[in-house]
Amino acid sequence: MVARICLVLALVSMALAQAGTSPKPDTPTRPIKVQVNEVIVPVTVTDYKGRYVSNLEAKDFKIYDQDKEQRLEFFSHDYNQPVVVGFLMDLSNDSRVNWKYYQDAAIDLVLHILPGDKKYSGFLISYANEPELQVNTTTEADKLVEKLRKMKPGGGSSLYDAIYMACMHRQVVEGEPYDPRRVLIVIGDGHDNASKKSLDEVVEIAQRSLVTIYGMSTVSFGFTNEGDANLQRLTSETGGHVEYPLNNLYSDVDGYLSHPSDDGNYALTIGTGLYASEVSSGIFRAIAAIVGEVTTQYILRYVPDTGPADTKQFRKIKVVVPDYPSVKVRYRTGYYPFAP
Repeated sequence: MVARICLVLALVSMALAQAGTSPKPDTPTRPIKVQVNEVIVPVTVTDYKGRYVSNLEAKDFKIYDQDKEQRLEFFSHDYNQPVVVGFLMDLSNDSRVNWKYYQDAAIDLVLHILPGDKKYSGFLISYANEPELQVNTTTEADKLVEKLRKMKPGGGSSLYDAIYMACMHRQVVEGEPYDPRRVLIVIGDGHDNASKKSLDEVVEIAQRSLVTIYGMSTVSFGFTNEGDANLQRLTSETGGHVEYPLNNLYSDVDGYLSHPSDDGNYALTIGTGLYASEVSSGIFRAIAAIVGEVTTQYILRYVPDTGPADTKQFRKIKVVVPDYPSVKVRYRTGYYPFAP
């Protein structure tokens, strides 16, 4: 009996050993990848008129990490760079006034950025009292357009929670966050009165997720908005910028501000046609600016040569183009190192 038990135990041990070292032929295997602490910096360069400078080479750039110059490991200026774009649509009550214009603008953005090429994918999040993932990551623009056409504003604004959702809770594209690039486009006024997350938290989350944020402000001419400072910080600290399609467009349009009425600044009974034309033109220029920047950025990569990295310490970046002192260089202000 003892001999039989020993024999059974020996056979079981052999079987377990073989199972642990020899996977079944039908079982897919995945190589283990170990990534170094590589830093990726998308960079936009414009001249004094705001036009994109697109003829620079790697040798034209210098990049500094904590004031120490770094050696570029990778440089790219490919117009077909893969990108995943999150469209964040403000459905709060504040967006009611010019809702139709911005609904159309969001649709145009989706159709321009998602042409059907597998290199370009996107997702759609709406936010009012709470954020909602309307369309998960896809290359099919029609899915996003269909949802956008059915949206109606109403409620509060949970912008920060929407950014958190975009960074943490949606289908990730293979290769992220290194390839393709990650972009968020906020279509709203930057106001937040319903989020559980704070502005500081989502700025850090976006920086850790290598996300660049752009904004299309829905604030009208002649109005001030406390949320604008939020949009400015979200975009400037991640390397993006804010477009203001309704700012300073139609101050000279008869019927807008020049003729006060009981209906307020939205009384355009005289200049309605010109008003609509100006708004459409402004939004078109804003769309072109955002699409142009997303598709024409330089991509710089380097491995920090700054000693041991503290994963909780924010490290400042500086990018310069020494031979072209008059150009404007836009990039994210820094990063949080990844754990080894």
